[in-house]
Amino acid sequence: MILTNEHNLIRESVRDFAEREIKPLAKELDAKQEFSVELTKKMGEIGLFGMIVSQEYGGQGLDYLSYIIAVEELARIDGSQAATVAAGNSLGMNPIYYFGNEEHKKKYLPRLCSGQYLFGFGLTEPQAGSDSRGTKTTAKLENGEWTINGSKIFITNASSEITLGSIVQVVSGVKGQDKEFSVLIVENGTPGFTVKTMHDKMMWRASNTAELYFDECKVPENYLMGKRGEGSKIMLSTLDCGRLAIGAMGLGCAQGAFELALNYSKERVQFGKPICKQQAVSFKLADMALKVELARNLLYKACWLRDNNKPFAMEAAMSKLYCSEVAKEVADEAVQIHGGYGLMKDYDIERFYRDQRLLQIGEGTSEIQRLVIARYLGC
Repeated sequence: MILTNEHNLIRESVRDFAEREIKPLAKELDAKQEFSVELTKKMGEIGLFGMIVSQEYGGQGLDYLSYIIAVEELARIDGSQAATVAAGNSLGMNPIYYFGNEEHKKKYLPRLCSGQYLFGFGLTEPQAGSDSRGTKTTAKLENGEWTINGSKIFITNASSEITLGSIVQVVSGVKGQDKEFSVLIVENGTPGFTVKTMHDKMMWRASNTAELYFDECKVPENYLMGKRGEGSKIMLSTLDCGRLAIGAMGLGCAQGAFELALNYSKERVQFGKPICKQQAVSFKLADMALKVELARNLLYKACWLRDNNKPFAMEAAMSKLYCSEVAKEVADEAVQIHGGYGLMKDYDIERFYRDQRLLQIGEGTSEIQRLVIARYLGC
């Protein structure tokens, strides 16, 4: 796919920012498990939030490929900061932008597009992961208010000091044996709504992850997003686009791991020459480069389909699956090329090896992606 000058400029500017602002801090933030409000706001200042939101609501009105390139370049340096941007755009803003009413859009989008504030996406529950229809969090409408009870887990951007609230899937009723799902906006600080930051993660340790608890939490009736009963439609549509962002994170992770391995292999000397000159290592590097390039072409094709209003859900699932798998394979080989040093926290590849592991789980496991693809094939 031929990129425009604008796409290339976005890549160059985000790469420069990531190298200059994120790379010097990534190791320390990971070690401290520290979410950086300062870095998040800086990413907002250079326009990394609201990239696909129209200018009317404070965004930039760019195409999806521009956004995906930006996430890719962040993930090339640090998965945690890429996760903050990916979740902030795909999960925090997209539902409001595509399904919120005018009041929701004007109230939240300008602040979210600035990068000064974030929003969470409350879908996963302790007993509802791949089976999103296993949602148990309930909301009952009485006297113009929704009363919410239940909990969510593994929610990105939901408990930081700059989080405004979360978009939450609830069971709003039962018809026969079928649950009715709806989506509500719940602002942080609402009585009965508690957020708890999760620590000791293996990966993305500098991103914000939270548990959400609802105990007789009441929100106004007009905090309903879309129409009552459209919850699954809203959440699944959001995840289709979110898969492109996770694909970008996998691609960026693979690119970054490959570059680390390539650079190390040119410096490490064994048997009298750099190990990149040893066929066993050079073939690994060749395979890694091939996989990264194939992943990039698949992901960019899916973005092109979306940007041109063509069906893209199957390709999004393929991209998410393949880019995640490539990140795993390339990071693993990159550690192998580093040898014993690849197992030490002094070397960035150790962090890449940990960060890639979530990509086969988050926003739909690799198994679920295969199920989605198979269904589009009529299987």
